[in-house]
Amino acid sequence: MDQVRLSRRALLAGTAAAGAASFAATPAFSQVNWKKYSGTKLEAILAKGPRGDNFQKHIKEFTELTGIQVESEQIPEQQQRQKCVIELASGKPSFDVVHLSYHVQKRQFEKAGWLADITPFMKDPTLTAPDLVENDFSAAGLSYAKNDKGQMLSLPWSVDYFILYYNKEIFAKAGVQPPKTLDEMNALAEKLTDTKAGIFGYVGRGLKNANMTLWTNYFLNYGGEFLDKSGNILTDGPEAIEATKSYVRSNKSSPPGVAGFNWMESLAAFAQGRAAMWVDGVGWAPGVENPNSSRVVGKVGYTMVPAGPKGQYSATYGDGIGIPAACTKKEAAYLLCQWVVSKTQGARLVQAGGGVSFRNSVLNDPEVQKGVTLPKEWFQSVLDAGKISKLGLPVIIPVAEFRDIVGAAVTATLAGADPAAELKKAHEQFRPILERSEKA
Repeated sequence: MDQVRLSRRALLAGTAAAGAASFAATPAFSQVNWKKYSGTKLEAILAKGPRGDNFQKHIKEFTELTGIQVESEQIPEQQQRQKCVIELASGKPSFDVVHLSYHVQKRQFEKAGWLADITPFMKDPTLTAPDLVENDFSAAGLSYAKNDKGQMLSLPWSVDYFILYYNKEIFAKAGVQPPKTLDEMNALAEKLTDTKAGIFGYVGRGLKNANMTLWTNYFLNYGGEFLDKSGNILTDGPEAIEATKSYVRSNKSSPPGVAGFNWMESLAAFAQGRAAMWVDGVGWAPGVENPNSSRVVGKVGYTMVPAGPKGQYSATYGDGIGIPAACTKKEAAYLLCQWVVSKTQGARLVQAGGGVSFRNSVLNDPEVQKGVTLPKEWFQSVLDAGKISKLGLPVIIPVAEFRDIVGAAVTATLAGADPAAELKKAHEQFRPILERSEKA
């Protein structure tokens, strides 16, 4: 894996060499007073992963551009989320910039009033480059970053769309094409399964909680909506039941033990050539194209999640970068946030396959596209998924409890439990939790 990363860095050397000079010299940045807060020191708290790596690798360029010193810490995702909540709730966070997970923290942060409104900063030409405008972000990014009053409480950083990975070699041997619908996918998964050869038609997350990010692709494509207009949860209706039946059918063509699979086990099965199809986030492509750990390098196809009877959507997740309301250095912190989501940083992320920028100008730039190190099909799937993206989890405070409770119900159906009964039980268990959270 390290050798692959090093090769990507070499490929990106041209981009990196441009550095802060090109960032500041671009006409779009010429009006911003980047040195206004020279000498300021900022603290940033990051979730461990490719975004944090990209941040820390290039942060010296920001310091050269602005004179602002930045200390940052990468913490494993779950611990980082807990630390953020504890410190923000105290009213005295130790950090000036926070990396937030939208699909888990959006509603919680908004309701608690923990994030600063950056709308005025975005309208200030001495603080914001002309190319950083709302309509450059995808619809999903804006829906994450804005509250119900239309205020921007963060800048959308990186998006994760779900796509269909498929093994071209297995498909060619069987003389089949990528499926267009979930029903076709399930029938194909059954056809391609050859247990004697150790080949399974499908693999996906079956582990409770983790399975929710996959299950929602079925739920959305069967016409499901998480909440009604009054904020009541809607995951026990006919759409949810039929979606779960389809999900169960898919996983009947999965390797043994799928009820315990998270993304790691799913990736391993697919990368070893044991599964013909896999539905998961676009960000795992570097793993299947890594010659040091994958047997399917150059044999992988990338396309959209197949359509359901009520539509075709790609369940979408993402993260952003924001400023605590309690921060005393908000304008300096905003300059850092703006640099984090800049076209230069966004290009680096997508070119290495470490993330997908929410900014349309990054993804549509021919020069950025030329530097993408993953197959062209992967990048095209990113563009296509962006056109059919839909938030993959309900925007609620107890989203972790939602994933636990409904996820456990879905996992139970893999062992033969009745979908309608399990979803009803989960609904009755979760509903009072949601109601209490909104009253708190």
